[in-house]
Amino acid sequence: MARIPGEGLAKGLAVTFRHMLNRADTRQYPEVHPDLPARSRGVIALVEENCTVCMLCARECPDWCIYIDSHKETAPAPEGGRPRAHNVLDRFAIDFSLCMYCGICIEVCPFDALFWSPEFEYAEYDIRNLLHEKDRLGEWVETVPIPPAHDPNAEPPKEVAAASRGATRPTRERAAPRRAGEAAPGAVQPPGAASPGAAPEPGATAGPAEPERTSHAAVRAIRPPGALPKKPVPPPEPPPGRERESKPEAGPKQGPESPTDAGPKQGAESPTESRPESGTVEES
Repeated sequence: MARIPGEGLAKGLAVTFRHMLNRADTRQYPEVHPDLPARSRGVIALVEENCTVCMLCARECPDWCIYIDSHKETAPAPEGGRPRAHNVLDRFAIDFSLCMYCGICIEVCPFDALFWSPEFEYAEYDIRNLLHEKDRLGEWVETVPIPPAHDPNAEPPKEVAAASRGATRPTRERAAPRRAGEAAPGAVQPPGAASPGAAPEPGATAGPAEPERTSHAAVRAIRPPGALPKKPVPPPEPPPGRERESKPEAGPKQGPESPTDAGPKQGAESPTESRPESGTVEES
């Protein structure tokens, strides 16, 4: 089927005429500002009071577009203390001609000194004028929107939960030191127990003494419950064919003889005579 000449032009003009009759949704900027989302990445705002010059944002920046200068000051020492040194911020500048709006500096800041602002009206004719110091960054803090509310069924932020726990926690009073043998306040004493500091009644017998503390060596020697006692081991029996040799019983010892009553022992051999060896016969 041959195409009708001018068919495409007619379709295009039909779409144009259709939109010409509809109402335009164009906002007249700059008289009417656009409604941007709360988390729009327009510009980075600085809260100077929260900055501790930790240099984390400058170190983590992939473009190295953050410049920080500072010096140290010594605070006066309180009573009984010592003077402490702290960093004072001198310069905090961001070069938005190099910034890639990644938001890493805002995420790594541990003291909430940097925030996103939806402000975007900071264009310049000269690129060198896009280097903004801490005074200009501090002015954009007023444009930082309030963060949206959490889901009503979600858990509260950690900061709010910690603050509520600290407010509802009762303050503990420091108890006075107790003396030896004094019961704790509110403790129930057993019946018949004497109150601390009271004199013993006449005729009252002393209660059972407290058991002594067992040492570690005694605890190890205690037999665990359910363990059987060790049986005595009998002595080994002698091999068959051999009788057990019995040792001669020692008789009662006689008293020591005096040196005057002691005479020559009978049957004693003279030192000159030699005893014949066993198995030999004496010659006559």
